[in-house]
Amino acid sequence: MAKQPVSVFSPLPQYNLLSACGWGYILYNVITVFPMVGQPQFFEQTKDTVTIVQCFAIIEIVNSLLGIVRSPIVTTVAQVASRLLVVVGIFQYLPEAPGTESYAYITLLLAWSITEIVRYLYYFCMLVYAEGTPTILILLRYNLFWVLYPTGVASELFIIYSALSVAETKYSPLYKWVLIGSMITYLPGLPTLFLHMVAQRKKVMKSLREDASKKKKN
Repeated sequence: MAKQPVSVFSPLPQYNLLSACGWGYILYNVITVFPMVGQPQFFEQTKDTVTIVQCFAIIEIVNSLLGIVRSPIVTTVAQVASRLLVVVGIFQYLPEAPGTESYAYITLLLAWSITEIVRYLYYFCMLVYAEGTPTILILLRYNLFWVLYPTGVASELFIIYSALSVAETKYSPLYKWVLIGSMITYLPGLPTLFLHMVAQRKKVMKSLREDASKKKKN
């Protein structure tokens, strides 16, 4: 039986759609603006926009806390906080960190933006369409992570590592150790989240094959 769709004008679908548009704008800039201006000018032109769009994700913590979505609060906080550390803690407070002017900033934005465009459109369609999310979005969501997840994490770690000496010099050794502590959390977090996606992919791909088989029989 088809599920009951939610109005496209409801807050949750609108949040997902606007978030997809925000990351789409960032991806558009990477593709069109970066080749023309290069680094470090591209970082200077886009860091505030990236920060605003990423900070918008704080709403996801509120949604999880209030039970509006089923995402675990601990996982949601950890994922959002790790990105906020990069966009606020480094892009805004340590913009002179060498990593922000490198190609790691570009690979970071590519990994983040493509991941988030697919993810937000996936949830938007799941909410507003009775038939659910289109197969193409399902396939993208559960296959692109093989490349995008490690690319994004590697870019984040490189940028954070490049900011260590700057943090100590500009602020204090404490700031440096906060950044080091955040890097350490990637050790258990990376394999846990990656393996979770692998397990989810297995279930989703199995479900898609079963649905396709049923359609052929009918």
